[in-house]
Amino acid sequence: MMASLAGQRALAADPIKLGVLEDQSGDFSLATIGKVHGIELATDEINAKGGIAGRKIDLVIYDTQSDNTRYQQFMRRVLQRDKVDVVFAGFSSASREAYRPIVDQLDGFAFYNNQYEGGVCDSHMVVTGAVPEQQFSTLIPWMMEKFGKNIYTIAADYNFGQISAEWVRNIVKKNGGKMVGEEFIPLGVSQFSQTIQNIQKAKPDILMTLLVGTAQASYYGQAAAANLKVPMGSSVNIGQGYEHKRFPPPTLANMYVTTNYIEEVDTPASKEFLARWHAKFPHEPYVNQEAENSYAALYLYKQMVERAHGSTKRSDLRAIIDQGDVCIDAPEGRMCIDPKSQHVSHTIYLAKVNDDHSISFPKVWHDIKPYWLGDSGCDLTKKDPQTQYTPSSPPPKL
Repeated sequence: MMASLAGQRALAADPIKLGVLEDQSGDFSLATIGKVHGIELATDEINAKGGIAGRKIDLVIYDTQSDNTRYQQFMRRVLQRDKVDVVFAGFSSASREAYRPIVDQLDGFAFYNNQYEGGVCDSHMVVTGAVPEQQFSTLIPWMMEKFGKNIYTIAADYNFGQISAEWVRNIVKKNGGKMVGEEFIPLGVSQFSQTIQNIQKAKPDILMTLLVGTAQASYYGQAAAANLKVPMGSSVNIGQGYEHKRFPPPTLANMYVTTNYIEEVDTPASKEFLARWHAKFPHEPYVNQEAENSYAALYLYKQMVERAHGSTKRSDLRAIIDQGDVCIDAPEGRMCIDPKSQHVSHTIYLAKVNDDHSISFPKVWHDIKPYWLGDSGCDLTKKDPQTQYTPSSPPPKL
């Protein structure tokens, strides 16, 4: 009995190992440095109060350099060699889909703390970023009522842009609008003169911009120089790359973005969060939504492990999620994990970029649930297809 109790005490003292695979260099690093810092801040706070169920958190961090091959290499390394309990990983949807089969194969447990195009039904994944039914289903009807029903989309030409554009088309059609143009642009493209001419010719009421990365951000300066003043809507700008801080006004004027957090959110919880953040990282240029998602994700994980009496086994944590009440009060507001999809409910802020690049919030939607996957047929409490679905290829009804 004494040996057994000693073993339990040793187990309780073992740290929880948390793998972090994020782009600290390369094309996406500007938006993702804050994700690493969010995890580090939450780790400091939790460890200062004794850890999770009496176990301190040890971070194992790798720079994936915005390279999908490195995501695959490092995911195998953290799960097989470093033997981490959980992984927080990935910015682009391409990186997530590069490592997700490895997580499934090795029976890992991963958090994807990024806004994305939606559709992943996989019990090995918890998604804390916002999804289209939270961002587009709020943003597009609001903009169509305000500005008109003719929409033009420009999007990054990979799974994020393609699937997000499909969401835009469906929501525009459902709300009686019309697509007057749609372009998919390779990630490395930085010259947009022909695209700007195409938009000018089509004369849309709203331009949906789903551009990603440093090169594609060149679009905004070129459009402003061409005096293109179509109201813009986006699910990625401002909330990730804080373009309103980096570009001279009024380059981003009249852009509308639905985001679950940006540092201009003016609530007591947000202000307290930012004070703690800047005390640790005084030179951080901006705290974006993905930083807050990563910070909050660690507190969601903490609650799961504590309610599982210190276990980090995926099956034990799944049983906690299945109870349907894994919730925290995050800097953005209340967050809860949906048991069917393992995505998270959010407060959604409609952020408007003003002429001087200040931010105002014309509307806030509270407790927007990630309903599409669950309503369509994804139910991880009953079946685990480990598949990404799209609006044109939804999960089969159970």
